[in-house]
Amino acid sequence: MLMNMKELLAVAKEHNFAIPAFNISNYAMFEAVMNASEKENAPVIIEIHPHELAFTGDDITAAIRKRLLETRIPCVLHLDHGASLEDVMRAIQDGFTSVMIDGSSLPFEENVALCQKICEVAHAVNVSVEGELGTIGVTYSKEAYDAQTIIYTKPEDAKEFIERTGVDSLAIAIGTSHGLYPKGVTPKLRIDILKEIKAVVDKPLVLHGGSNNPDSEIAEAVKNGVNKINISSDIKVAFYNRMREVLKNENLREPNKIEPECMKALEEVAVQKIRLFEANQKADLY
Repeated sequence: MLMNMKELLAVAKEHNFAIPAFNISNYAMFEAVMNASEKENAPVIIEIHPHELAFTGDDITAAIRKRLLETRIPCVLHLDHGASLEDVMRAIQDGFTSVMIDGSSLPFEENVALCQKICEVAHAVNVSVEGELGTIGVTYSKEAYDAQTIIYTKPEDAKEFIERTGVDSLAIAIGTSHGLYPKGVTPKLRIDILKEIKAVVDKPLVLHGGSNNPDSEIAEAVKNGVNKINISSDIKVAFYNRMREVLKNENLREPNKIEPECMKALEEVAVQKIRLFEANQKADLY
């Protein structure tokens, strides 16, 4: 049951749960995510980053769309962190039902103008749009993490941004970072800022950098109004760590002998996230 993000998140917002948005880089990862979601009877968002799309090629989206159209669970095919109109147009032409345009590094007015342009193009063909406001951190090293300046999303800016751009959902900065946290780093989500933003906006809120955060903080974020949470590193680490173990058997060379165990490891993590976000058994709401 393929739909756009606006339709999918409206139900999550009404019933106060979050839908996992899993970044996938190949079809085996995609199939593992779908297996987990169908077993849990949970809605799901399949995300592909422009870098991932450059690697997989456009043709894979036809197979993904076919699978999503045939499944009984509600789902979205979403472009993650599109950086330009060209990224967005490629996704729309490939059949994505939702796109993110990330202008968060731009000055506020330029971010607004970019999102306005994307909304005009995407909404004309029933494709939903996610924007981003504030700074989502990076975690490739402790030094980089410590040196960065995190700009938290201001509630008044979030309200103005949504009103002026027409975005269907907004990724906010409340203390998460992309990737896995370096040793010695303990993240702390600003639930107080989340509550303040939730009080003044009426669109679904998105949490990027959802991997590797304490479950208790993620659960609290869901309780206080986050309706979409991005997961990439956690499932990929599970997939490739298992692959490293499997490949210790040097006689293995066939993908159908190597990948099933990797898919199973990814699926286990996906199920844990689905339940943490309280999305399990929510497909029946659609």
